[in-house]
Amino acid sequence: MAAERSQSGYEFSYPLKPQSVGMRKLTYLVEHRRRVVDDKKRLTNRLCNALKQYYPQALDWFEQRDTVVFCDFLDRWPTLIHVKRARRETLERFFRDHNVRMALVIERRVLAIKAAQPLTEDEAVVDAHCVQVGVLVLQLRVALESIARFEAVIAATAESLPDYERLFRKLPGAGPTIAPRLLAAMGEDRERFSDAAQLQRCFGIAPVTKRSGTKTWVHWRWKCPKFLRQTFVEWAGQTISKSAWAGAYYRQQRAKGSSHQAAVRALAFKWVRILYRCWQDRVSYDESKYLEALRRRGSPLLKYLVDPA
Repeated sequence: MAAERSQSGYEFSYPLKPQSVGMRKLTYLVEHRRRVVDDKKRLTNRLCNALKQYYPQALDWFEQRDTVVFCDFLDRWPTLIHVKRARRETLERFFRDHNVRMALVIERRVLAIKAAQPLTEDEAVVDAHCVQVGVLVLQLRVALESIARFEAVIAATAESLPDYERLFRKLPGAGPTIAPRLLAAMGEDRERFSDAAQLQRCFGIAPVTKRSGTKTWVHWRWKCPKFLRQTFVEWAGQTISKSAWAGAYYRQQRAKGSSHQAAVRALAFKWVRILYRCWQDRVSYDESKYLEALRRRGSPLLKYLVDPA
């Protein structure tokens, strides 16, 4: 038996219905992948910190540091002295081999490398941090390979589930990473939630309102599955540039004085209601139908819509 708490505060129980093997497998996979992504972020931060001690120029030459090309560069030229000894042709070939096709970008990097001056020549600092960078690069490579492996299995598992293609794969801003997470979050048991509001509370999307006398205050919901809340909030942030009404709603919230994060959370609240309805009715989300409904109602969002022309 599983237990949930109603709005009135009373607990009620219902029979626990295990989901299919594929759905449970997907749930584990997306959570495991996220943990490896967090590991990658920690390794990247440590790598950047180590480079700042003796080789900060490498950080200027690469905007993205959690990539194979960055790892390859540091393996081949672990210090400024090493890279300054490299021939111009060698550097140009390295960047071309790593799919850097813009000649201007390659030229700018090569000139910056040749003009760079060392931050320090203290062997104790350089040698010790050079070893640390080498070790972190090895770990970062493993993290990148692990994420790619997870993503391949996640894609195959999600595609084997009937709701994925119909309801989740083409959601605005979802993409191959977030769409399987949304599918795993919603699951297969459509009797689990009686309405969208219950789902919003369960996933921590709905804030908590407290009242005492004449005072009322609203705060973030603390007791909830953090990964699921994170999934919906991250997805909402991605839809701002992918969905016309979502972008309009975000701009409306910002115009009211909301911070970026508050506006994204409010947008997630709206998206949960829409996704819940599509999930219950087993119909694909249709942006044009939603926009038409807004126009019929004369929604105030219309003035925040960006004209495609």
